[in-house]
Amino acid sequence: MSSDRRVRLVGALVALVALIGACASRTVPPAAVTTSAHPEFLYPTVPVAMQRTFGAEHVDLGWRYLQIDDLRGADREFAAALKSSSTMYPAHAGQGWVALARRDFDRAVTAFDAALGADRSYVPALVGRGQALLALRREAEALAAFEAALAVDSSLSEVRQRAEVLRFRGLQDVIEAARSAAKAGRIPEARSAYERAIAASPESAFLYRELGVMERRAGNGDQALSRLRRATELDPMDEIALVQLAEVLEARQDFVGAEAVYRKAVALNPSTDLEARLAAAAKNAREAQLPPEFKAALTAPQLTRGDLAALIAVRLDSIVRAAPVRQVVVTDAQGHWAATWIAQVASAGIIEPFENHTFQPGATIRRGDLATAISRMLTLLASRDPTLRTRLTQRPAIADMTQRHIQYAAAAAAVSSGVMPLLEGDRFQVGGLVSGSEAVEALDRVRALSSQMVTAGL
Repeated sequence: MSSDRRVRLVGALVALVALIGACASRTVPPAAVTTSAHPEFLYPTVPVAMQRTFGAEHVDLGWRYLQIDDLRGADREFAAALKSSSTMYPAHAGQGWVALARRDFDRAVTAFDAALGADRSYVPALVGRGQALLALRREAEALAAFEAALAVDSSLSEVRQRAEVLRFRGLQDVIEAARSAAKAGRIPEARSAYERAIAASPESAFLYRELGVMERRAGNGDQALSRLRRATELDPMDEIALVQLAEVLEARQDFVGAEAVYRKAVALNPSTDLEARLAAAAKNAREAQLPPEFKAALTAPQLTRGDLAALIAVRLDSIVRAAPVRQVVVTDAQGHWAATWIAQVASAGIIEPFENHTFQPGATIRRGDLATAISRMLTLLASRDPTLRTRLTQRPAIADMTQRHIQYAAAAAAVSSGVMPLLEGDRFQVGGLVSGSEAVEALDRVRALSSQMVTAGL
């Protein structure tokens, strides 16, 4: 072999060795990723205008390294992308994902911010920034980043779920702040917190209910009414809100409205307490629609026979209706505002006409007259209640009456039943005038006895 040929052969061998060495020192690009090391990361999409540049290839290659968890290789490629083109902002997002994989959350935020500095609506950077901020427990900022990403791409279901969780957490914090402020009596602060919570979750009935209850305790009737109405509209099954609303309506003298709301509450929970409230509201609703003369009788300084007949017929209608009907003639009640009620009470034998068939509705009522009417109603009740019947047989000592007094038996029944207590010095004062409020108190005690019997099943 000639010397020239030997030289050429050696040179070729050297070149081949160098080529092999160069190939051995270069990192082999990863194959297409089949199993992602970080499936929750979002691919840093390169905009169409940048896809023909050499930097775009580095971004894709960096992503492939990242998904096989070769973080050094990924870092190198993303850096190469930025070196080839400083405007290749998807590479910044790629660096953010690498930092996130390394749990270097502050660096991740900085890298994602660099990408967003070029494009504020770049979804991969927004999502990555949200994840990094969430890891740093900056939840409000994380939620803002996720919401910004969803505003651009609403199809990001996992991002939407994370945002919903963060909204709930934030809402819980606001609600707890509102409750704490309300408990401490810091009403403006509590109101502001509740309103923020409602703005975040406008369909949450319990928020309106809690705010309504707070406004009610603070004496803000109009605000309480508005909030509680909204609570019951959003959740017709909220018994607490219904009862609170009914009580507000009662306080505002809207007994018709209160009755309707109590009926809804009773339908949900037919308890003894709610049924009693409903009955009281229904009574007040009826009375609210009664003539002004009836309302005047409730507080009249001197009650008349017509007034008392109306009070008994309205407030103790169940007793009047249960009494045996008698045929009576009343000649002077026609045209009187309480004529219908006078006829009912007279027919029930509770207040009888005089022997001349007059009722004399304008005559004043005295304590003896009230005791007589009450004793007759108690006798009707005692026919079904042995305990009450026994009490009515008692003969209490009354300082200003002997047992031979014509109205002693009636007074004794009223006293022994607890309906009409004795006055100072154990006196009854049978001839004393009766006010409307005094009569109402006595009739309410009769009604309480009747209600106890209903509860006992008598």
